[in-house]
Parts: sequence; C-alpha cells; structure tokens
Amino acid sequence: MQDFDDTTRTELEAAAFRRLLRHLDENKDVQNIDLMILADFCRNCLSKWLVAEAEARGESLDYEAAREYVYGMPYSEWKAHYQTEATPEQLAALEARQAAKRERSDDE
Repeated sequence: MQDFDDTTRTELEAAAFRRLLRHLDENKDVQNIDLMILADFCRNCLSKWLVAEAEARGESLDYEAAREYVYGMPYSEWKAHYQTEATPEQLAALEARQAAKRERSDDE
C-alpha cells in the first residue's frame, strides 16, 4: 500500500469500506452482538467512527445519518426487521470478552 499515492490509497480504502458495508448488508443475520463478541466492533461502531472522522476534519455528521448510511436504512427500521433478542449465551460471551479486554488494559 505504501507504493500507492495518497489519492489511490484513499480510493482503495474507501472501496474496501463500501464493500464491507455491502457484505454486512448481505449478511443481516449476523447480529451486532456477534460482531462485538468476535471482533470488538459492530455496525454502530462504524457509524461512530464515521462521525468521529468527520469531526476530526471539521465536518458535521449526525450519528443517525451515519447509522442510516451504515445500515442502508434508518436504524429503527433495521432493528425492527433484522435485530433479534440477544441470547443469554451471547450476553455471557460479550461480558467475557469485555472482561478479558479490561484485564489486558489493566496489565498494560
């Protein structure tokens, strides 16, 4: 990636991000909690990152607008159609991941 000029690198990164969003959209059965357990990020995190990057560049991006971009529809609509109730096993796995993360940060 270092061999590419800044414009090309940015275009590649943007295309990969759009592809990630398409992939998530094509796999709506993958719940946010599953993503949090496995990768410590979810669709909402992507939305927050977009807002933060806009702010870092002096731009204003509303969180709900960012979520609509990431989800491909208003979040309330996505939640009503695709989000399932977290199982006790999922909640336990998420808590275990968060506890391990806290433990690692305490060790540093």
